[in-house]
Amino acid sequence: MTSIKTKRLILRPWREEDLEPFAALNADPRVMECFPSTLSHEESDQLAKRMQKKLEERGWGWWAVSMPGVAKFIGFIGLSPLDPATFPVPFAPAVEIGWRLAFEHWGKGYATEGALAALRYGFDTLNLPEIVSFTAVQNKRSRHVMEKLGMHRVPEDDFDNPKLAEGHPLRRHVLYRLKKEEYHA
Repeated sequence: MTSIKTKRLILRPWREEDLEPFAALNADPRVMECFPSTLSHEESDQLAKRMQKKLEERGWGWWAVSMPGVAKFIGFIGLSPLDPATFPVPFAPAVEIGWRLAFEHWGKGYATEGALAALRYGFDTLNLPEIVSFTAVQNKRSRHVMEKLGMHRVPEDDFDNPKLAEGHPLRRHVLYRLKKEEYHA
């Protein structure tokens, strides 16, 4: 299974000891403000186990993130395929890049640093033609990371998240894209 090292981070397989800090991260309303709700400990554990299973199956996915000498776990960063059967949106099938970090690690460039490494892996190792990212319109912090990655938004691509009910305040999403040739330019 693949691990990726950057200047300050290691994107790696999940470990049992990641479950507690991951549950705390998913229970933090600041971290989850642009998601429908916080997660219970059980929901968080199930999510981590699904992400680890997919990592084992594919060799890549949502990696747990460590900071050697600083923190054993700060969240996750990675890539995930979007299946139109389970996420019916006009741009699927596609591969999504995303991240979720503990609040105390925000604003230090970790999401951008880890996501750049995931982009490099996606384009150079997996030979993906394009990688997408999306979030609720209100999520200015994640949108800023997407822009720092060189991703671009075409407003006509914005969409309603099919997993959220009509009228939900987070339903409207923005879509950012990056093609392999743009990444290498």
